[in-house]
Amino acid sequence: MPLLTKNYDAIKRENELLKKEISRLKSQVENLKKPPHSVVYVLDLVGKQAIVETLNRARYLVDIKGGMEIKVGDQAALEKGKIFRLLPEVKHQYIGAMEIIERPDVTYGDVGGLKEQIKEIKEVIELPLQKPEVFKKIGIEPPKGVLFYGPPGTGKTLVTKAIANDAKATFIKVSGSELVQKFIGEGTRLVKDIFLTAKEKSPSIIFIDEIDAIASTRTDDTIGAEREIQRTFAQLLIEMDGFEALQNVKIIAATNRPDIVDRAILRPGRFDRLIQFPLPDDAGRREIFRCHAKNMNLREVNFYVLADKTYGSSGADIKAMCTEAGMFAIRAQRDYVIQDDFEQAVEKVLKEKSSAEGFREWKLTP
Repeated sequence: MPLLTKNYDAIKRENELLKKEISRLKSQVENLKKPPHSVVYVLDLVGKQAIVETLNRARYLVDIKGGMEIKVGDQAALEKGKIFRLLPEVKHQYIGAMEIIERPDVTYGDVGGLKEQIKEIKEVIELPLQKPEVFKKIGIEPPKGVLFYGPPGTGKTLVTKAIANDAKATFIKVSGSELVQKFIGEGTRLVKDIFLTAKEKSPSIIFIDEIDAIASTRTDDTIGAEREIQRTFAQLLIEMDGFEALQNVKIIAATNRPDIVDRAILRPGRFDRLIQFPLPDDAGRREIFRCHAKNMNLREVNFYVLADKTYGSSGADIKAMCTEAGMFAIRAQRDYVIQDDFEQAVEKVLKEKSSAEGFREWKLTP
């Protein structure tokens, strides 16, 4: 009899637990049956109603739940054609798409062969950030944006980091291809988030790499994804037009294809200063070799000879050659690098570069 009582109590407890579980699951099922709430942004107020915009840019005139205080710009939840709840403002939701460095550790000493470019950049980027009163006294506005153009690997990103370091500014980098978002409205919100972040972390420099991904010449016969790219580009222009040149935010963009960039970004008040980053000459290549090899343990290395052998190479190519030279020294079980290591490295990198270009041409052949 005691055993039966014990079993009965255990079954009763289990039954109570199962009832609670059933109740919980029923509640979940009911919640799943409910239609999802739309997230909208309040554009304007009309009496006791509001004009709102959804994430896909559709606009509606909706009612407002009694007792709610709503203002233009609020984010709200919509149910059955009525705003019933205010939502907290979401800041920096796309921050993962950006590279943010409070102060880069790259200096002008790490940059070789770009003396003229650095001189010009200091005038149009650093000086307005550090001494805006100079421009106010003269009565002129410095350029809002600067466009770097030139082949890949010529130091555009490196120089921008050095500028941010010297100006004690936050470096914010985003790729143009990351601004091309899958869903409607995401690209424009990402652009807004970039500028909001830059203003909060000012003084700051926004660096948009591969800007041609969103700023290529526009045509009339665009459809689908191209329309969204154009909206993102238009939002970038709006953001640039919306702040003063002497604010503590500067914009630098870079492209390898200046021939396809839309002329709209080059008008005064936008990217009105263009700076070319060409492939380095002999003196530039020697300087770049010295920059990348300054921390290496070298024995009788002639940079004049290496510069002669690397005609047409970019700064990125030369950096790869220095790394490969160190690898050849390690393979030879030496703790120092000699001329032969560099010459082998030059041969290897140039051969790989030629093979990569040949493969690219083969892939592009119809």
